[in-house]
Amino acid sequence: MKVTKSEFIISAVRPDQYPADGLPEVALAGRSNVGKSSLINRMINRKNLARTSSTPGKTQQLNYYRINDELYFVDFPGYGFAKVSKSLRQAFGEMIETYLTKRETLKLVLQMVDLRHPPSKDDRLMNEWLKHYNLPLCVVGTKADKIPRTRRDKHIKVIKQELGIGPGDLFIPFSSEEGLGREELWTVISQYTGVGQDSNKAADMK
Repeated sequence: MKVTKSEFIISAVRPDQYPADGLPEVALAGRSNVGKSSLINRMINRKNLARTSSTPGKTQQLNYYRINDELYFVDFPGYGFAKVSKSLRQAFGEMIETYLTKRETLKLVLQMVDLRHPPSKDDRLMNEWLKHYNLPLCVVGTKADKIPRTRRDKHIKVIKQELGIGPGDLFIPFSSEEGLGREELWTVISQYTGVGQDSNKAADMK
């Protein structure tokens, strides 16, 4: 997908703050520092629309980014943030649950896990929760460039086994540095949101 326009829209904490234009939404969930901001920037080929941070838990709202005036990326607060108070973690959890269970324009959740390490307890809990609510899900294994190519399959196997990812489930290895997985992920996003499908059909007819 060719991205010609991308912009930050709003940091929302309540449903009445969500955009009301009805565009499809793709949510990004993952541990702090898993690379959500870097993935957004790579997907839209911009360096700093989504700001990366070395401080876990800095994202404390749902950050909306509008792409091509056709869809939104919705960046969640990172889970597993140790430096955030228990009451704040609970508030984050309630905010995310409200969004995930009630947002009609949500078309796909990208759960991002660090490919270098086995899934954490928080990763497993989030994955189970998303499956429990039968939400459309694609697991993205980030930081693939940090692993030698000869060892990537082994790491992918561990992730798939621990999260119960079967042959019919979506899993994409991704590297924000190299661009690995970018086109595959756009294809999945297009399938679930309908964005870009008309141009793909036109290309197929030529």
